Amino acid sequence: MKRVFYISDDLDDLELVENELELSGISSPQIHVLSDNDAEVASHQNLHPVKSYMRNDVIHSTEIGAVVGMCIAVFVLICAYLAGFTESAGWIPFTILAIVMLGLTTWEGGLFGIQELHYQFRRFKHVLKSGKHVLMVDVKPSQEIVLANVTLAHDKLKLAGTAKAPPQWLITAQNRWDKIKRAMP
Repeated sequence: MKRVFYISDDLDDLELVENELELSGISSPQIHVLSDNDAEVASHQNLHPVKSYMRNDVIHSTEIGAVVGMCIAVFVLICAYLAGFTESAGWIPFTILAIVMLGLTTWEGGLFGIQELHYQFRRFKHVLKSGKHVLMVDVKPSQEIVLANVTLAHDKLKLAGTAKAPPQWLITAQNRWDKIKRAMP
């Protein structure tokens, strides 16, 4: 899947685009609006704002912290072995130290990510500060023509690039969850 970004300063037009996309077969979990003015986005019932957990970089930074932590853990174990400490003290204290280091760096990565804008959204920081909004649409290759047809009819939309989208299974799960929520009284 591919994530396509568009910039616009008109939320009414973005709401119209989102409705047209949904009528054309692109589901609502595939469409999001990123804005610094969340209250204005919330006033448009058919717009789906970017969720707070998607807005910050927690997941990506936690993954980076885990990779760094894994490297540190391996380094601790190798140093303990090469220095001969494992023969006198055994492996247990150094294994515990390695696990603690892995946990701390993973945690620190997540804490760092809470403060940062998602890595895919950083390029739009100045656009958001200027009061504009970013429309994100996650499409399968078979939906790219539908997206192009809908967006070409809207002059206020400006193509702003592409990025890797979430996996297809996640969007399928979100679609199923939406159906369950609508079926509940």
